[in-house]
Amino acid sequence: MNTNKILLGGLAGGIAFFFLGWLVYGVLLMDFMRDSYNQCSMNPEGQMVWWALILSNFAYSFLFALIFGWTKTSSWMGGAKIAGIIGLLMSAYYDFSMYSMSTMFKNLGVVFMDIIIAAVFAAVIGAIIALVMGMGKKEA
Repeated sequence: MNTNKILLGGLAGGIAFFFLGWLVYGVLLMDFMRDSYNQCSMNPEGQMVWWALILSNFAYSFLFALIFGWTKTSSWMGGAKIAGIIGLLMSAYYDFSMYSMSTMFKNLGVVFMDIIIAAVFAAVIGAIIALVMGMGKKEA
């Protein structure tokens, strides 16, 4: 897989990540997020650090694109599987770590729910990235 495909996949994934994140976390799960997380640990709505959020979206997407390039993954199903597993493991690591050391989550049920949401979210983004990387002329 060439560098251009990795760049295109990472860019498409980062953009999709941002807008899907807004839809899922900012609109559909807004009440769940507000009620399930310790709001003392969150920035007030008007004080979000947008550049850091956007950078995190692109970093995660380029991680998937790079892995897909190494594994020659170019089907949406392959991308969804790999990214879903990575998303599950990364969110389990992060969420259980935060649950053990902070008051970010209000209860353990929220931790499990967040892990599931993050895994599904990663799978969708992975499918988009792999789909973009699989488009166009195939390599020999």
